[in-house]
Amino acid sequence: MTRIAGVNIPATKHIVVGLRAIYGVGPTLARLLCEKANVNGATKGKDLTEAQAEAIRQMIAQLKLVVEGDLRRETTMNIKRLVDTGSYRGGRHKKGLPVRGQRTRTNARTRKGRAKKVIKAKETTKD
Repeated sequence: MTRIAGVNIPATKHIVVGLRAIYGVGPTLARLLCEKANVNGATKGKDLTEAQAEAIRQMIAQLKLVVEGDLRRETTMNIKRLVDTGSYRGGRHKKGLPVRGQRTRTNARTRKGRAKKVIKAKETTKD
């Protein structure tokens, strides 16, 4: 099992897809890393040699990419800063609502969680 940036690269997937298991590496960056490190993107994770893995690690270091723990920490600190300053976006993060202007009357279930049942109040009759 190959480890790059502290993440186990899936053995059964092509390396260009397996690199996406690293937080902060998407499809475009994975393809770029493979090209710069002279690694065939169709190589499976289990067939990756140690020299190829080291070349990919060096490319991540050479390009000064912020990935995994450092990127997670940076993102968390940015959100914490918004919440602490009391900005509108920070308040939305705190309340667990969409941050970028999406509607909340319908949809927004990813941020708001499962729908809560609304229980209808019983009507009292006046005589």
